[in-house]
Amino acid sequence: MASVGAVKLFFCFVLWLSNILSSCQGKENFYEYRYPFIRRASSFSTSSSFSSSSGGDNVYDYIIVGGGTAGCPLAATLSQNFSVLLLERGGVPFSNSNVSFLQNFHIALADTSPTSASQFFISTDGVLNARARVLGGGTCINAGFYTRASARFIKRMGWDAKLVNESYPWVEKQIVHRPKLAPWQKAVRDSLLDIGVSPFNGFTYDHIYGTKIGGTIFDRFGRRHTAAELLSSGNPRKLTVLIHASVQKIVFDTTGKQPKAVGVIFKDENGDQHQAVLVNKAQSEIILSCGAIGTPQMLLLSGIGPKADLKKLNIPVVLNNKFVGKGMADNPMNTIFVPSNRPVEQSLIQTVGITKKGVYIEASSGFGQSSDSIHCHHGIMSAEIGQLSTIPPKQRTPEAVQEYIKNKRNLPHEAFKGGFILEKIANPISTGELNLNNTNVDDNPSVTFNYFKHPYDLQRCVEGIRMATKIVQSEHVTNFTRCNKETVDKILNMSVAASVNLIPRHTNDTKSMEQFCKDTVITIWHYHGGCHVGKVVNPEYKVLGVHGLRIVDGSTFSESPGTNPQATVMMMGRYMAVKILRERLGRAAGI
Repeated sequence: MASVGAVKLFFCFVLWLSNILSSCQGKENFYEYRYPFIRRASSFSTSSSFSSSSGGDNVYDYIIVGGGTAGCPLAATLSQNFSVLLLERGGVPFSNSNVSFLQNFHIALADTSPTSASQFFISTDGVLNARARVLGGGTCINAGFYTRASARFIKRMGWDAKLVNESYPWVEKQIVHRPKLAPWQKAVRDSLLDIGVSPFNGFTYDHIYGTKIGGTIFDRFGRRHTAAELLSSGNPRKLTVLIHASVQKIVFDTTGKQPKAVGVIFKDENGDQHQAVLVNKAQSEIILSCGAIGTPQMLLLSGIGPKADLKKLNIPVVLNNKFVGKGMADNPMNTIFVPSNRPVEQSLIQTVGITKKGVYIEASSGFGQSSDSIHCHHGIMSAEIGQLSTIPPKQRTPEAVQEYIKNKRNLPHEAFKGGFILEKIANPISTGELNLNNTNVDDNPSVTFNYFKHPYDLQRCVEGIRMATKIVQSEHVTNFTRCNKETVDKILNMSVAASVNLIPRHTNDTKSMEQFCKDTVITIWHYHGGCHVGKVVNPEYKVLGVHGLRIVDGSTFSESPGTNPQATVMMMGRYMAVKILRERLGRAAGI
């Protein structure tokens, strides 16, 4: 997903803005003119049994679970030739002003209500995180940065480079824009070049060492364009999209030599259950595109995973596979605050520095607190609770929260209206795992990422922090912020004081960069893995040991592509759909 972890951790709602936004929610009907195939799940009438053999109502060539970054382009493309049912547990993004506008980026992330486009979770590492819960997936809640994967990644994945280079532009022509570079981004660009992250590669989608300007899914008016808009390329006669459709499990026919996926059971917004069925043809499939958290969770709930773990929760075992949920990874990020003595325009990721050491430097700006919002409290995702890092969770009493709010008023206002330097590690060696807490699909599973468990990850973080502090001290940044050049200790101390996670602080945070990295780690939302190729799926992303089930999303990745993954995940949806159509129809596919 693109860089959102840093900004989300530091901001509250602006009170007057909240009143305006509340009047804009719930207007979901206008999209029906452009997307007549999108309906609420309760409109679905179950009439077919899982023994259906030919066709009819509610019987489909493809059932896609998850209308996210990969699921939308996948569904749109497959529908050109076959009947497709796309099931999305969330609502639509089109009428949600918290999703649609760049200025409200942090508000969507602070919203922890059941209908929010983002569903927060906390990894066992103590790092606050989130997963998308909306049609369009992570493209609806990320920072919008669009950049392709490296040629090395494409080769390692075994993808057809020609088809990859046809699939990226299909996405780009519909929803990607060239950003108007914000002043803060220019200062960071010039600073990156000064500290040796060169050459300057200008504006490009390509992954090239040095400093560059990437694309964005925000247009020049600050309006977000998401993967959900790619559905407009679908065939409305063959495509059905159900929102508020929460899939409970995949249903298998286990009478043959291998289990065969034949349908799904899902719950609508009223809590009523329905079943959707595949046409009984050899090439019909259920495709999971639920993301790196949702896909392994769905496999486990459906009976595919480690036998012992499934039995503990009384889940009938369809297939014993010890690798489901294993090898989870998240690219760790740490941030440096940059105070400013002048107003700073809001900007999300536009500039990136790509180093050969696997350290990426990005920046954001202008999402500071107002004099009103500095007093407000918005639940577990907000600073009022999140910044009580030295207090164990069970001791975070209302009194402790109030004491923090009181102290927060004394924080220097300029520390919140500047910018942030984001330092993140590519391809972490440290990995963890995902396990079910219970059998309720609406609840988050337990996820562990083991940030910095491997010493090389920690070494690269230290190198990245040193680069970030040099940027803060550069004349391009100090001239822009009109602030004096600060010492490294003061820069780190300011960052330690305001960082948000549930990891206890240490007294040597500003003396040891290793300790600073460990204690202030946050997410960049680029988690991946859990259904790796060769362990859970084959090179065509078909689930090993069963028929009629495929996975198309980032859970199959062993690393996050490029500096930010959304471009490649959307491309993957288009790419895999074209491959499926060509393999099934040959030249008749017409793609």
